[in-house]
Amino acid sequence: MKDIYHVKVPTKVKKSLKKVPLSIALKLQAWIDAVGNNGLSEVRKIPGYHDEPLKGKRQGQRSIRLNIAYRAIYSINKDGVISFIEIEEVNKHEY
Repeated sequence: MKDIYHVKVPTKVKKSLKKVPLSIALKLQAWIDAVGNNGLSEVRKIPGYHDEPLKGKRQGQRSIRLNIAYRAIYSINKDGVISFIEIEEVNKHEY
C-alpha cells in the first residue's frame, strides 16, 4: 500500500474548528501538515497523536487525540485520501 499525503477537511469540519480553542485547531493543522510532508505512516508513529482505530459503530474509522478533551475522527477513502468526519469533544473518557 502506498503512503497517503493528502488530507481533505470538509466544510462541516472547518465550521466546527471555529468553535474549538485555537490550540486544538493549530494541533490539527500541524497533523495535516505533517501528513502532507511525511506521509501518514510516519505521522502515525508520533506518540503524541495517539492515532488509533475505532471499534463498534465507528469501525473503519480512526481517531487522533488533539488534547485530553478533543479528538479528530477520520477515514481513508478508496482513492487514498484522508477525510475528516468530525472534531469531537470528549468530556469524560472512560477507560
